[in-house]
Amino acid sequence: MAKKDYPRTPDGRYFVSRARLWRCTDPGLDDSTRRAAVKALMQARRAVQLAGDDGAAQQAARADVDAAKRRLGERGPVWWDDGAPDEGGMHPARSSYADWWAALDAEARARGE
Repeated sequence: MAKKDYPRTPDGRYFVSRARLWRCTDPGLDDSTRRAAVKALMQARRAVQLAGDDGAAQQAARADVDAAKRRLGERGPVWWDDGAPDEGGMHPARSSYADWWAALDAEARARGE
């Protein structure tokens, strides 16, 4: 499966998908830590699918997804240290990235929609 070319904010903190800002993985993670967390995330996502209607298994698998995303820096405390707030989940036009979003060409914005 090819990786989609989502628009990324100039500071590298977010990518845009489904018209929302999503936090990127912490670029400060060393390769082995990042790889281990990505592997755990993929295993946890498979477990969510395999859990089916088993509520306890679903809950445990979703907790594992959350833990892996936190290790990657995609959830929880922000990984940058300049005091900027987390704007994850916002539409880029209603965030501090509004000027950047407006300046993107139509093709780039469409990849984020």
